[in-house]
Amino acid sequence: MEIGYALVSATFAAAVLFGAVAGPALLFDLPHPLSRTLLRLGMVVAPIVFVVRVVSVLVRFRQAAQPSQPGRTNPDS
Repeated sequence: MEIGYALVSATFAAAVLFGAVAGPALLFDLPHPLSRTLLRLGMVVAPIVFVVRVVSVLVRFRQAAQPSQPGRTNPDS
């Protein structure tokens, strides 16, 4: 479940970031060097955000406290 959440949220974050960075180049008639720069920047930054998001979500879920096992005695009792 955590892996699915990590992948979906990372895809969403990368797509939003790519749209924010490269969107003006796709929507407006910008000078060619600026348009090319924005597209390349979006294509570089989006995968980085994807990987960082996936790793951060999986590490956060890994560090979360695990519930006690059913049927086991609590050592504090």
